[in-house]
Amino acid sequence: MEFLWPAALWGLALVAGLAAGVVWLSRRPVPRTWKYPWAAELGNLPHRQNRLASLLYLGALAAVVVGAARPVAAVRLPVRGAAVVLSIDVSGSMRSQDMLPNRLEAAKEAARAFLRGLSPRTSVGLVAFAGTAELLHPPTRDHARVLRTLEDLSFRPRTAIGDGLLEAVAALPGRVRRPGSGFQLDASAPPGTVVLLSDGRSNTGVDPLEAAEVARQQRVVVYTVGIGDPAPRDPVWTIGGPLDEETLKEIARRTGGEYFHATDSAGLSQVYRQLAYRLSWQTRREELSGLAALVAAVALVASWWAGSQAYRVL
Repeated sequence: MEFLWPAALWGLALVAGLAAGVVWLSRRPVPRTWKYPWAAELGNLPHRQNRLASLLYLGALAAVVVGAARPVAAVRLPVRGAAVVLSIDVSGSMRSQDMLPNRLEAAKEAARAFLRGLSPRTSVGLVAFAGTAELLHPPTRDHARVLRTLEDLSFRPRTAIGDGLLEAVAALPGRVRRPGSGFQLDASAPPGTVVLLSDGRSNTGVDPLEAAEVARQQRVVVYTVGIGDPAPRDPVWTIGGPLDEETLKEIARRTGGEYFHATDSAGLSQVYRQLAYRLSWQTRREELSGLAALVAAVALVASWWAGSQAYRVL
C-alpha cells in the first residue's frame, strides 16, 4: 500500500498518545464506595463501557488520519465488457493419445479450467472447427451453458484454421460478417479476444494468415495454443501431420496476441488458467480513502452506542 499524502500519517502519533492516556486511566482503580460486592461489580460496568467507547473513538480518529493520507493499493477488478471466444480444433488428429485420454478431451478439460477462472462479468463463446467451422454458443455470461456445450465437441475430418478464426471473430460483439462484403465493425464495439487451439496444419478453407489480417482489422487479439509435437516421433500415439507452430505464432504476432505450446494435459490446463486471469481480470491502483472514511463512520457510531450503554446500566 502507498500513500499520496504520507505526511498526514504523523497524525497517528497524536492518536497513539491519546490511546496511551486511555490505557493509563483505565488502570486506575474504581472507588469502592458500594455496600455490597454485587454493587461494586455493577459500578465497574459503566467504566468498561466507557473504555470500549474511548477505544472505538480512537479507532475512528485513526481511520480519519489514514484516509487523509490518501492510501492507494493494487486491487483486482474484472475487465468491463470483456468478450472471449474459444475456437477449438476437432479434426481427426485430436484423437491422438499423447495427451490422455486424447487431445480433444484434454482440450475440453483446459476449456473448463478457463471458464472456472473467468470473471463472472466476462462473456465467453465457443467455436469448433475441422474442415468447416461452427459457432456452438455465442458469447454469454452464463458460463454453465458453455460448459454443457463443450460436451457436444466431436471429431470431424480435415483442418481449417482460418475458418475457425473467422467464425470466432464474427461471434464477438460489434463484428458483423456480411456475405460477399466481408466484415463490418461497429464504432462502439468492445475489445474482443479469441483463444484458438490447434494440433495440426491447415489443409482447407481460408488462409489462416488472411484470417489473422481480418482479425487485426476488427480489433481482435488472438492468442494461439499449439498442442502436440512439431516433429512427432511416435506414430503409435499420434495421428495426422505435425503441428504448424510457425503459422500459429504468426497469427498471434499479427493480432497482438501470444503463442503458447503445451505438451501434456496439465500444461494445457495451466495455459488456459493463465489466459483466463489475463483476459478477464485487471489489477488497478485504486485510492481507498472512501473505505477509510466508511471504517471511521462505523467506529464512530459504535463508539456512541457503547458510550450510551454505560449510562443505561444503573
